[in-house]
Amino acid sequence: MNARPFAPSCERNQGPILDVLRRHFGNTRRVLEIGSGTGQHAVHFAAAMPWLAWQCSDRADNLPGIAQWLDGAALANTPPGIALDVDGCWPDTAFDAVFSANTLHIMGWPQVEAFFAGVGGVLPVGGLLVVYGPFNYGGDFTSESNRAFEQWLKARDPASGIRDFEAVDALARGIGLRLIEDNAMPANNRCIVWSRRSVRTAHATG
Repeated sequence: MNARPFAPSCERNQGPILDVLRRHFGNTRRVLEIGSGTGQHAVHFAAAMPWLAWQCSDRADNLPGIAQWLDGAALANTPPGIALDVDGCWPDTAFDAVFSANTLHIMGWPQVEAFFAGVGGVLPVGGLLVVYGPFNYGGDFTSESNRAFEQWLKARDPASGIRDFEAVDALARGIGLRLIEDNAMPANNRCIVWSRRSVRTAHATG
């Protein structure tokens, strides 16, 4: 049997992220995680917040590894992961919240636009979007480590890169989201929380 996937960064950041989620997910019942990766975040957050159902999603080739983490934890509030590519079909059901960690900078910009268009289809008025990862502000890097990380990303995939907060927030506002919190996190990351105040339709360009 293959060893289950493991991301050291998840172990380091899950505590600070959980502090943010607990402040906002007290009345949340269904969460859709976009880009669940290894599944480590899912089992940690679902165990800490047993009142909500945590729905993992990722590209199909990542689902077996996610299943290893979900099966190992055997939590009642983690249904099987679902295949979801931001450019493809999204679930036709609503979720109280959408969460995504370390995904926007590994997507191309058309996929970031598709991400927000998809969120607009599953998040009702009053729903929350929480995004964790590195961001630039005013077009500038917030640290030299993020500048170096950007170089690494571009060498790996020229379409990827640390996103400007202002551009991402404009996409969020385009689907009726309002910024309610922007939290500084360890390792020069941010945990940003938006709330949906109105329903608008966003069209992906990718």
